Amino acid sequence: MVNELICLLPAAAAALLFGGIYVYKMRKYKKSLRRLSGEMDRILHGSGELVLGSYEEGEISILRDEIYKMTVRLREQSETLTEDKEALADSLADISHQIRTPLTTLNLMTARMMQEGDDPEQRKRILREMNRMLERIEWLITALLKISKLDAGAICLEPADISMEGFLKKVMEPFEIQMDLRDQRCRIEGAEGMTFTADEAWTLEAVRNVVKNSLEYTPDGKALEISCVNNPLYTEISVCDSGPGIDPEDLPHLFDRFYKGKNAGSSSFGIGLALAQSIMSRQNGVIRAENRKEGGSRFRIRFYKQTI
Repeated sequence: MVNELICLLPAAAAALLFGGIYVYKMRKYKKSLRRLSGEMDRILHGSGELVLGSYEEGEISILRDEIYKMTVRLREQSETLTEDKEALADSLADISHQIRTPLTTLNLMTARMMQEGDDPEQRKRILREMNRMLERIEWLITALLKISKLDAGAICLEPADISMEGFLKKVMEPFEIQMDLRDQRCRIEGAEGMTFTADEAWTLEAVRNVVKNSLEYTPDGKALEISCVNNPLYTEISVCDSGPGIDPEDLPHLFDRFYKGKNAGSSSFGIGLALAQSIMSRQNGVIRAENRKEGGSRFRIRFYKQTI
């Protein structure tokens, strides 16, 4: 019996040793979990620092790394959402301001119309002005809806091969009467036989906004110049006017929403160029503005053939 007990002693000692190591490991494991839990609680309840302590190699260390990655991503998403909310608030304030101006004018015209009595000519003049204000509001709301759809990714662009010559004719159609009244002309160079790939309907919207802006600064009796270039890297439509040019302080902000340059007219909302840039950026394109040495401004509308 004594011999048997002596033989069992090493096994018992080993069991006690391994048992002690297991208990020690489990206590250390639980201590690490409590520590990690405390650090997560600190981060989740307002700590500005994303700092997790270091742990020995093993499952806790792997868990710590994965939690850290998730926490960083959640923090980035939270910051993005905060920025989006601030941008939305700013946009709503800008939209409210932009719409309030023509609405105030409409209210004043309505009151004036009621005071004019039965003068038919005066009523017609006021009605024409009121109609113009309503068209401005309609255009602004439509443009803002288009930008919102582009930002939300709700627009499915359908690129196709487009004839440049036919495309530019469509671009200029809405401006023919306006140009005729102001004795303006349009010279187009380099479009013959050229094709490019884009969504035609949305690209018409973008290029027309650029042309509209350039025509506003083209003096009566002068010409708008449109030239086209095609090479292995890109296809470019260049729109040039002979106006006063762009103030250097305005150039960096020209495509910002609701930004109105120093030479902008009273009817400008500062949204057309922003919409054009938004459309182009979603089909591997870009718009750049610059002043020409000979005077006036130039808008380069560029469609890249490879992803940039």
